[in-house]
Amino acid sequence: MKIHIEHKLGNLQANLTQPIDISLPLKNGNDNVNAWYLAPPTIEPVQHGDFTGSVNAGASTNFNNIFFNPHAHGTHTECVGHITPEFHSVNKALNTFFFMAKVISITPEKQGEDLVITRKQLEEAIGEEIPEALVIRTLPNESSKKTRQYSHTNPPYLSETAAKWIAEKGIDHLLVDLPSVDKEKDEGKLLAHKAFWQYPEQTRHQATITEFVHIPDRVEDGLYLLNLQIASFENDASPSKPVLYRIAHVE
Repeated sequence: MKIHIEHKLGNLQANLTQPIDISLPLKNGNDNVNAWYLAPPTIEPVQHGDFTGSVNAGASTNFNNIFFNPHAHGTHTECVGHITPEFHSVNKALNTFFFMAKVISITPEKQGEDLVITRKQLEEAIGEEIPEALVIRTLPNESSKKTRQYSHTNPPYLSETAAKWIAEKGIDHLLVDLPSVDKEKDEGKLLAHKAFWQYPEQTRHQATITEFVHIPDRVEDGLYLLNLQIASFENDASPSKPVLYRIAHVE
């Protein structure tokens, strides 16, 4: 199935039969990406008296409880409510789901003990064609990212000026293959989060950050149609499933 898209970039066509899922699945146990010093997620049958919610244990259905943290245990999308004292729901902030997205690959710069994505790198990688959504793949793009235990590892992050530039360019949706856009241990400053959402002076309530994506090597840098879907959680963040579709210009 192909769809035509009228866009400022011209007439475009996307093939919906060839999705590129850039989310990480949530799995039971240690073979799951993890951050923020939490135990791994658990998926296990309900136990209630003599009842065990498993067909293998004699139940008529499999009936599992799932315990996880969206920020720590997989691909998730968050709104400004992640950093505000007042409640804001990502389920309210994200109310359209298709965007023109640009995938870029960046090798973070060494700055002291840190690896940092800078404004200059973003400007060079994005060029003049500013998308609605930006998908950042950090290099090297190791397969171990799918199950990496990030706690106490000081992963790469965005500089405050890089995040500010993204906001100033009007990019509303930022997707990264990292546990956070900010430094792991930053004394609670959250400089990149605040700069991206322009909080608190001109808060961009419609803007979202998606963390823990994984972009396969076969996906080339460039423009894509992005479908960004979340579970309908009334929470600052929700598990999400960002999917890319290759696009082509048509006459």
